[in-house]
Amino acid sequence: MEMATSVEEYFEKHPKWKKELERLRNTLLKTEFIETLKWGIPTYTINKKNVVSIAAFKEYVGLWFTNGSFLNDDHQKLINANEGKTKGMRQWRFNTIDEIDERLILEYAYEAIQNQKDGKEIKIDRNKPLDIPVELESILSKNKELKALFEGFTKSKQREFAEYISSAKRDITKQVRLEKIIPMILSGVGLHDKYRNC
Repeated sequence: MEMATSVEEYFEKHPKWKKELERLRNTLLKTEFIETLKWGIPTYTINKKNVVSIAAFKEYVGLWFTNGSFLNDDHQKLINANEGKTKGMRQWRFNTIDEIDERLILEYAYEAIQNQKDGKEIKIDRNKPLDIPVELESILSKNKELKALFEGFTKSKQREFAEYISSAKRDITKQVRLEKIIPMILSGVGLHDKYRNC
């Protein structure tokens, strides 16, 4: 599916959840958030920093709080959708429009806004060592051009490729992922480049 170029287009691409998405949007717009589109999804910012996004999935719609780990979560609504990998982001899922409690969402939204203004955010460790998995190292050592192009990427882009391979649990999946990234590296395209600058 092509990325949406506007919030309205995003909603049109998810007709099953259109009412829920609109209610979430209208609730967030009652605050001082600035609405924008990041990675093709509606995102709400304070001082140009992402605070919360709205997203639709097959079984639910959700709010994604970028630094949700700092929220008090007194009502036990937030989950870490990617335990062990996601440090700051927290998700709040809704299965029906009746679950969308505007008063409660605003309580979380106002706290998230204040946290952002207070500078509470997860800092990314840019000095984290680059750990290249054996499968990728083997291919790079056999192909000088590929290795040179890989080393031409920023450390964070190299890390994205490395983690993409190492996060696969099965050897066959690692092989499929290697076959996917080799042409990307040869073309000078980072793993997540299509999602950047949206």
